[in-house]
Amino acid sequence: MSGTITEKILRQHIVEGKAVVGEEVALKIDHTLTQDATGTMAYLQFEAIGIDRVKTELSISFVDHNVLQTDSKNADDHRYLQSVAQKYGLYFSRPGNGICHQVYLERFSCPGKTLIGSDSHTPTAGAIGSFAIGAGGLDVAAAMAGEPFRIKYPAVVGVKLTGRLSDWVSAKDVILEVLRRINVDGGFGKVLEYFGPGLKNLTVPDRATITNMGTETGCTTSIFPSDEVTQKFLKAQGRGEQWQEIMPDEDARYDEIMEINLSELEPLVALPHSPGRVKPVREVAGLKVNQVAIGSCTNSSLRDLKVVAHALKDKTVSPNLHLTVSAGSRQVVEHLIDSGEMKYLIRAGARILENTCGPCIGMGSAPCSSGVSVRTFNRNFEGRSGTKDAQVFLASPEVAVASALTGTLSDPRELGDYPKFEMPDQFLINDNMIIEPLPFEDAKNSKVVYGPNIKPLPTFSPLADVLKGEVLVKLGDNITTDHIMPAGAKVLPLRSNIPEISKYVLKAVDKNFSKNALEKNGGFIIAGENYGQGSSREHAALAPKYLGIKAVIGKSFARIHLANLINFGIVPLTFENPGDYDMIETGDFLEVGIGDLQGEVFLNNITKGTKIKLVHTLSPLDAKILKVGGKLPWIKKNVAN
Repeated sequence: MSGTITEKILRQHIVEGKAVVGEEVALKIDHTLTQDATGTMAYLQFEAIGIDRVKTELSISFVDHNVLQTDSKNADDHRYLQSVAQKYGLYFSRPGNGICHQVYLERFSCPGKTLIGSDSHTPTAGAIGSFAIGAGGLDVAAAMAGEPFRIKYPAVVGVKLTGRLSDWVSAKDVILEVLRRINVDGGFGKVLEYFGPGLKNLTVPDRATITNMGTETGCTTSIFPSDEVTQKFLKAQGRGEQWQEIMPDEDARYDEIMEINLSELEPLVALPHSPGRVKPVREVAGLKVNQVAIGSCTNSSLRDLKVVAHALKDKTVSPNLHLTVSAGSRQVVEHLIDSGEMKYLIRAGARILENTCGPCIGMGSAPCSSGVSVRTFNRNFEGRSGTKDAQVFLASPEVAVASALTGTLSDPRELGDYPKFEMPDQFLINDNMIIEPLPFEDAKNSKVVYGPNIKPLPTFSPLADVLKGEVLVKLGDNITTDHIMPAGAKVLPLRSNIPEISKYVLKAVDKNFSKNALEKNGGFIIAGENYGQGSSREHAALAPKYLGIKAVIGKSFARIHLANLINFGIVPLTFENPGDYDMIETGDFLEVGIGDLQGEVFLNNITKGTKIKLVHTLSPLDAKILKVGGKLPWIKKNVAN
């Protein structure tokens, strides 16, 4: 059978369901990854399932988010994660080894494999021809226990690339152009599959930037072919034997086509506070900049930092700002040191940060009050940087380094000749910061180490047929998981302590939300379009569940957060008539008859005396999972035994 890359990979991994757009399919998962901000909870859930060893081909635990050790919490959790990896047969990437997506791409990714990760930017691995999806930690725990991963079979959007990028235009501008066209929700239910003659002009790191930030469109994943470019990258990583060619057939049929001529692109920038607010840099140039931050899982590859280093050679950054640079992996750092290019960064005045997520998740390097920060990151949600009133612009390394030199948001084409640099034919390989799994017999005798901040998982009861409670908050469109469950140096260390972290739920919107929810024995959240966009962090569902949230009633939901709500027993419902959103206010008392979630659902607004019809996209299995109180009790009941 002919087909797209997506169809070819999914055809080999579907274990239940039919390949019909919109219908639920269950996929066999080959690889999993976690990072420490979400992984601690994922492994607590895995332990609760009761499996004695991971059942995937390969599972890896990374520490890259919470490396700022202001007290014992993060260090204790890192010790827990390492002990879990030893006990249950996972690879463990030690703190400081690098960002999970960059290290996975370099050292573990394989064409044709399925991967789910407890991080929304897991689709980075699509750069190498892997079908990689972000998911909640509980879904990753279930996959490690041998459960298939369920998704709605996606439509496939073919993104045809022609031409070649001009000087000072890079892969970041490609994905910003995609976001300019379809915004932050235009990819929902779709895979963005890249093809066309322009592919040969994009390296694997270029492709990784595109697949990484494709997440911001709301798509299921993004994917490139596995071609000669892929083969060259794997050979350079000493993994050439893992390459296989995966190309779309000439007669492959896409559900939609988007065409991008790379030669016509210019430097772009996403304006605050959304990755979808994209404009040409020339239209907003001249704005005074207080900070430039280069790095993150989007733009921290060796290619990106070589461009920056050579643009800074023999120059000094503007005295009106500070510049931070964080590489994506130790491999990148070692190359920059070995080539002498690291000194270009240092001599120019860049602050060299540890090769971790860092400022991208508000873990240090927050901008000054009302500051303008130009970042090569993938998200610029309000307050995510750690400074609520900061204005964060998302741009390429080229735009970022130009802005660092001039002190204003700048079009890099004004810098003159494009930097000349060479990529290595063979990467420097040193895996000494990756700890391999113990043999099963040795692992049986190892002990899991729990720090004092790790608290037992909350237990949740089955749902009643009629949900009753007050509307605790009414929210607008595009509420992100950063709004629901903030990140940052203060909150993330509490990720394994649900009672404590729940105190921060929706604090940016309503500082008394947590207190009110507990006092009123929970209730309902009313939301607009695209509720839960952004990070995969399941705490944005788990902590509200702990506070007693029974249902979220909105106009639409982001994919990963929708799954997380189901996983933790919060019913996601939508208005059949979006205009009914206006008929409910904070403080209204509601009764919602859900029954077995197989028939019609109605909302009775007792306060206003009105009745509203609600709908949902739940499968019969989703309904069963919700009714028993969530996925963990369902798995324990139906899988572990």
